[in-house]
Amino acid sequence: MEEVPVATAFLRHDAEVLLCHRAADAPTYPGRWGGVSGAVEDGEDPVEAGRREAAEETGQTDLALVRTGDPLTVDAPSYDRTFLIHPVLFDAADRDLELSAELQAAVWLPPTALLERETVPRCFETYRRVAPTVQSIVADDEHGAATLSIRALEVLRDRAGLLAAEGESDLEELRALADRLRRARPSMPVVRNRVNRVFAGSGDGDTGAGASAPFGHDASGAPASTPAAIEQAAIDGINRALAADAEAAMRAAGLVSGWHVLTLSRSGTVFEALAADTATAVSVAESRPACEGVGVAEALDERIDAPVTIHTDAAVAHRLAVEPIDALLVGADAVLPDGRVVNKTGTRAAAIAADREDVPVYVAAATDKITTRETVPLESGTPEAVYDGPAGLDVANPTFDVTPADLLTGVVTERGVLAAEDVAAVARELAALAPK
Repeated sequence: MEEVPVATAFLRHDAEVLLCHRAADAPTYPGRWGGVSGAVEDGEDPVEAGRREAAEETGQTDLALVRTGDPLTVDAPSYDRTFLIHPVLFDAADRDLELSAELQAAVWLPPTALLERETVPRCFETYRRVAPTVQSIVADDEHGAATLSIRALEVLRDRAGLLAAEGESDLEELRALADRLRRARPSMPVVRNRVNRVFAGSGDGDTGAGASAPFGHDASGAPASTPAAIEQAAIDGINRALAADAEAAMRAAGLVSGWHVLTLSRSGTVFEALAADTATAVSVAESRPACEGVGVAEALDERIDAPVTIHTDAAVAHRLAVEPIDALLVGADAVLPDGRVVNKTGTRAAAIAADREDVPVYVAAATDKITTRETVPLESGTPEAVYDGPAGLDVANPTFDVTPADLLTGVVTERGVLAAEDVAAVARELAALAPK
């Protein structure tokens, strides 16, 4: 049989993927569900083919490549072919669709919905080859803590959904997976807190995030005891987390309205706050050695009308002294119970400089970033990012530093602006979620 290379692209937005219902007259597998699929043409690689097919079939063009997966083979004797399937995962900037005649429908859903539909062969297995894993969360140095917490819940959701589809009832595998996820990024308590919520059966509390159904419980209110219940709890947890992060960003956007804001590094919550275009000007420190601030500044320049200035980390104190900057707004990887904040290295120095100039310092973060522990391990980057020359130098590349609470004006969360004593109260709430 002829071997035909095929790209199957999964488009993801806010932890859901686009499930495509093939046309009734499709040349292969008519009426089946799957990702965006099509043959890889001569001269294309699977990523290029995936982008082309996504544009042609769904109208989606603003796609960021996440990863590719190992190919898998599907024998199709009824078509006298063997399909070599190349999985590709993209993040989509929005959910807008313009479907071609090749599809009769498309819907954004958790990928575990594939397990309940008649799909093209080995479809969920294809997705799993590009889905987030514990290992991908450990290795990810491009995204912030809030995003990685969503990825952790995706991992838990996907495995629970597969076990439920296979008729499994024992939760031990899922509990072990949860433990691995809690340990994946020990400096990011939001991962631990959000995984804990799935199993603790905790409701939203007074979060202002919308939903009030308890997580980790079945319909009767009893603690979840099946993979299907854990799958649903993880889905609910993802929705709650996205709502909380969005609410924190919205509150921060309202706070800085009409202000010239200085920020540094990359925080998804801060970015969304500034992308609301309520500030009159934005200054962004480049955040060496990775210089992720440059990408933040470029993205903001495309999104907002306010002027955006990029400058060196060393210029932060100078700009706070000579420019009419109204506030320093930063994100957080962790907020300690006493109100100290762990964030990208350079935050502490910027806060000290802001204090010297009487410029308020705000942290934008959902309450799930508050840790119940008195300390968190501070990650370090590779020495080569700072120096890879011939001299026998010792190299320090700390990724995070700790900013004292007395340098902070407040933590902007989905509950409002929290002072240090408010942070301590939330820490006590989160401690109750931890597995006993």
